[in-house]
Parts: sequence; structure tokens; C-alpha cells
Amino acid sequence: DAWSQSTMKSFILVAAALAGLCSHPVVDGAAFSRPVAHTSRVAARPAAWGSARVARIERGSRVRMAGDYYATLGVSRSADEKEIKSAYRRMARQYHPDVNPSDEAKSKFQEISAAYEVLSDPQVRARYDQFGEAGVKGGMGGGPGGPDFDLSDIFESFFGGGMGGPGGRRRPRGPPQGEDLRFDLEIDFKTAVFGGERSIRVNHLETCGTCSGSGVKPGAAVSTCSTCGGTGVVTQVVSTILGRMQQQTTCPTCGGTGQQVEAYCGTCDGRGVVNRAKNLKVNIPKGVDSGQRLRVRNEGNAAPKGGQPGDLYVFINVQEDKQFRREGVDIYTELKVSYIDAILGRRVKVPTIDGEVEIDLPAGTQPNTTLRIEGKGVPKLNSPDTRGNQYIKVIVQIPKKLSKQEREIVIKLDEMSKSAAR
Repeated sequence: DAWSQSTMKSFILVAAALAGLCSHPVVDGAAFSRPVAHTSRVAARPAAWGSARVARIERGSRVRMAGDYYATLGVSRSADEKEIKSAYRRMARQYHPDVNPSDEAKSKFQEISAAYEVLSDPQVRARYDQFGEAGVKGGMGGGPGGPDFDLSDIFESFFGGGMGGPGGRRRPRGPPQGEDLRFDLEIDFKTAVFGGERSIRVNHLETCGTCSGSGVKPGAAVSTCSTCGGTGVVTQVVSTILGRMQQQTTCPTCGGTGQQVEAYCGTCDGRGVVNRAKNLKVNIPKGVDSGQRLRVRNEGNAAPKGGQPGDLYVFINVQEDKQFRREGVDIYTELKVSYIDAILGRRVKVPTIDGEVEIDLPAGTQPNTTLRIEGKGVPKLNSPDTRGNQYIKVIVQIPKKLSKQEREIVIKLDEMSKSAAR
């Protein structure tokens, strides 16, 4: 009757107020949504403070407060079931512990799961819209009588098949993809600049030729697994703080394949793959540098059961050159000249990665002057017609000993320069 409804509403409002009070953080950190870092040193405090620990909230940490389920999922209060489900799936893909293992993500996933549990049920949502969080707390939290919570939408996004609600069935997963492999290749300086071809030998898994990757002995019978009925998984219901959850695990009988095999292939021992050594030719592009990697498609490990093979990644390490030094697409080198050449200027030969070229050394060149030759650097990766520059640092050589005649000439030059200065 009206009196009972009024009494119940008042009770729920009081409960909501108490829930709001309890949601504030306490001194010992128990109300924080994830562990917070405690200070390593605690200052002396009066005895009246008791044994409460001193905690500091790091930037970005969350404090558990009475939240808005609509805001948690990022939808408006007028959102329909389709919008709520879409928002939940989008956020769950981002914060699910299988994708994001951080403590903050785990806490966030629990928040959005709790919000979806309420908003996805029209009756529970109506109570929440009328009374707030206190109107639904009685039906949440797990244990006998609590609502079932199904993660089928999330696992459908991750694995391409639903977990299946009560009475549902999940199809076995498709064949896994083969593993990628890494190969470290050292090349000389000029090969990195101009490119080339290198032969490498790799050990990887290849599809078994006897069973064509199925792992089954030719002619052997294959039947549906009697334990899981061909789904590849077994299901059980467990109670958690969020309610009852359906938990699915790989079938222990068939290992998730959904099939039982009479006899496995003797060549690969049922794995569907065998270890082989293979010679490959790798094309080195112009302008490659240390730390970069080249991908050779489908030359990683083969996948069992006919899955897509992995890729081979060739990591490049370029040997240092005694004459040239590289920075990006530019090349640096040094040129030693006599002090006479530096004073008078002269046409000199300069080594480049393309061979020697002649350049004009300006008269009066100072020690450590840098000269530039355009277009004699490294070709730009994936744009080989564009090249960097070569920079030449001029090292002026001063003789440690002079002949008598040279000394007299230098003294005379010194006197002439002093006279000119006057």
C-alpha cells in the first residue's frame, strides 16, 4: 500500500545517506580503490592520533566514492540498451585484466562491470533511477540470491566467440597463429648505405608434411569430444564479490580442440609442425640503420592445425667504419691538410662513400672548419633518390720540427706580419 511504499522509500534514502558517508576515505587507506604508496618515514605524532598510518595519495590515484553508473559507462541517462551494451564492451576491451594488467585497470574494470550489471537489467535500472545506488545494493555483491553476471560479451570481443550464457555453447577457437621469430644480422657500413642482398640460415617450425599440419595420423578416426560436446570448453559457476560468474576453462580432455583423436602423427608427435633449417635471402634496402628491423612475411614458425605462420624479423646492426661516421642521413669525416694549404688555399681530394672527389679548400681556412658536400650522404630510407650531405672537418697539421731554412722563412713571415700590423 501507499504507507508501505513510503516507508520503504524513506528506508532506502537513509541507507543511501549512510552509504555516502561510508564512501569517504579513511585514515588507514582502507577506502582507497587501489593500494597507495605509504611514506617511508612518518613524523612524530601526538599519542592521541592512535595507531593510524599516514598515507599520501599519489597523483592520479582514485578514491572510492558513491559513483554515477551512467557516468562510469560514459552514457546519458536516456541511453537505450544498445548504447549501454556498446559502451560497456568498448570500455571492457580497454580495461579487462587480460589486456591491461595494471591495478588501476583492474579497479576500473570492476567499476564498469558493476555499472553494467545494474543498467543492463531494466528492473534494477528502474530502481537505480528512482533511489540511486542504495536502491540496488541489496541485490548486488554476490552470494546466494545475487544476480548472475555473464562475461560473454567481453570474451566474444577477445576470442571471436561467445562464452555462452546459461545453456549457451561456445565454438572452439580457430587455429592459433605461428610465433614470430627474430634474427640479428650484422652488415658493413656501405651495405647499409647502398643496400644489397644477404643470405641467412634460420631454424624454424614448418608444417608437417605427413599430416599436413593436422597432427593426426593419416587414416586415424577423429570424433567429437564427449566431455565438452565439441565446444572445447567446460563451464562452471563461481561466486564472487560481484555476484555469480560463469567461468569457462579449456576442456581437459581435448585441450580445447573439441575433438578426440584415435592416433596422432608419428612424424610430428601430434604437434602438426616439425623443426627445420632454411636458407633465406634478405634484401637490404638503401639507407637502413642500426636498430631497424626488416620483416620477412610467413617465415616465422608455422602454426599447427593450418593456422597462419608467423613472420621473421631481421634486426639490423651496422658495423662502424674507420673513415666515416653517420648521423641519420648525413656522413661526417675528417680531412688533414698542411698549414701551408690552409693559409694559401688549394684544390684537395676528399674521400666520400662514392669515392674520392676534389673540392676547393678556401685560403685562410681555420682549424676545425667544417665544409659541406651536398648529396654525398646516405640515401633516405624508402626514398633512395634523396640523399643527405657529407660534412668534412678540416684538421690543420702544424709541424713539430722545421728545417733551418723553413724556420728562417717562418721568422721572416712573422716579422713581415708584425710590420704590417704597425
